[in-house]
Amino acid sequence: MENATVLANQYQIHLALKRLCYVLVENYINFDNTILIGLQPRGWMVMKTINEILEDDFNLKNIKTGIIDPTFHRDDFRRRKEVLKPAKVEMNYSVEDSRVILIDDVLFTGRTIRSGIDAMMDFGRPATIELLVLVDRRYSRQLPIAPDYVGIEVDTRLEERVKVIYDEQNVCNSILLLPKN
Repeated sequence: MENATVLANQYQIHLALKRLCYVLVENYINFDNTILIGLQPRGWMVMKTINEILEDDFNLKNIKTGIIDPTFHRDDFRRRKEVLKPAKVEMNYSVEDSRVILIDDVLFTGRTIRSGIDAMMDFGRPATIELLVLVDRRYSRQLPIAPDYVGIEVDTRLEERVKVIYDEQNVCNSILLLPKN
């Protein structure tokens, strides 16, 4: 992509995700009563990779996972000109009294996370919610939302975009900083 700056390559992303898994294992030990929830459209891919690392490297099997779609919980969905379509939801668990780790790829304004929390509440009232993001675009919040777990922090201007590139197996290949069009 023209004029793109590579913030992280596939190896660096894998190291960041593995480091996050070490911290999660330290904090959760066996993941009893814990649910990893990935946000649509791309947070579920990060969640899937985190879950695979926890299974393969830490031998933690049967961690509860889910995917939720915050689209219709957004505070701006009625203002958008394009027709919004719901994305796939895979929630086979109630979050009632569970410890939830909400996962997204890029934290920017905080609005997607807020809507994700609202969407998750349709499945119960969790005991706790923590936020894990692959990329934290600091200094750009419109809501008071801060991640508990961060893979990569980046300071950007509002006119720039952060794009996570995924391959055909939904694995993060790179993170790019792009000028806004």
